[in-house]
Amino acid sequence: MIIFLSGSINSGKSTIANLLTKEFPRTAHIEVDVIHNMYYWLPLEEAIPLNLKNTLSITLNLLKENMNVIITYPLSKEEYEFFNRHLPDTEQRFFFTLDPSLEKALKNRGSRELTEWEKERIKFHYSTGLNNPGFGITLDTSMHTPIDTVNEILYYIEQREIRYRMED
Repeated sequence: MIIFLSGSINSGKSTIANLLTKEFPRTAHIEVDVIHNMYYWLPLEEAIPLNLKNTLSITLNLLKENMNVIITYPLSKEEYEFFNRHLPDTEQRFFFTLDPSLEKALKNRGSRELTEWEKERIKFHYSTGLNNPGFGITLDTSMHTPIDTVNEILYYIEQREIRYRMED
């Protein structure tokens, strides 16, 4: 199983992924930004295609080892299509976008202090519709706790698995 958690910077992707890894056995979390850290000096526009190729390679390797994979990344429609073209049809895929209000996304959380670049990038993500991309399931998490969001994701996964078993 592959779970994509998309959404703007500061939407809660990493927090939700870390909670979800506890719900499924043998689950790896690929944080695409961590992959980008290997070549942080590369401009973002050049790094994105490489990030996606590396994420795909790591995902395929983990799937061969019978692991579940959770990928956190602000996914565009083109990137969604890239993964759908290159991932095995035999693997269940779930795409969730976390969509807190812009005001909530722009707030510092805990010890995290957003930089000006991050704030501008969040505004860019919202202005381009990345927070509600038109594929998968978009979750308005403005009033949700992380546990509420995890439970909602688990509900959607369970419902799809029930439908799948009923069709067999």
